[in-house]
Amino acid sequence: MLGILKSAVRSLRLYVLRRSQFDSLRLRAYFKRHHDVDVGLYSYGCFDRWRMPGPMRVGRYCSIAGSVRTALANHPLEALTTHPALYEKIWAVVDQEMEQATPLVIQDDVWIGHNVMILPGCKLIGRGAVIGAGSVVTRDVPSYSIVAGNPARKLRDRFEPELIEALEKSEWWRLELRELSALAKERPDLVSHPTVERLREWMDAGRPPGGVNVAP
Repeated sequence: MLGILKSAVRSLRLYVLRRSQFDSLRLRAYFKRHHDVDVGLYSYGCFDRWRMPGPMRVGRYCSIAGSVRTALANHPLEALTTHPALYEKIWAVVDQEMEQATPLVIQDDVWIGHNVMILPGCKLIGRGAVIGAGSVVTRDVPSYSIVAGNPARKLRDRFEPELIEALEKSEWWRLELRELSALAKERPDLVSHPTVERLREWMDAGRPPGGVNVAP
């Protein structure tokens, strides 16, 4: 009875915390401590240990649909059986869990559409990448690429190489939300349609609106 009560309290607590999943530090601390899921500020859609289990590292400003799923390891094809009894202690067959998989790394500003399945062959989704709805991702996704399909294949890059280089130098994803808001008001042209020239102007100014330096 006590166990059921504790589980109910924990579920209620997580429900409340998820209502502020964009910026809740307590939610991030909980998932990092209990599930080895480390999520940057303003990212959402990945606070679900069943859909997206750890180990996992997620950057800032990521948009992840609520139906995305990850599989970090395959069932052992070479073993006597593929059943999880051979690698999960809960079945009382083995004394220890199977060794944890290599963490899945999702870098900053990644958009993953509905019903995407990320399989164990993918361990890195690069910064600025877009994964189309319904895709099955079987390999790493390059930064700033748009991929889709089953298996997911690269369709094109989001930007030209020169603009990608300028975006990387700007490190805009380090901005706090209030700074991004100020930038959107003062430089809507840069936010809605970045160019190499606009990014250089902004970086040459030395700091974003709000007075916080962009550099680490």
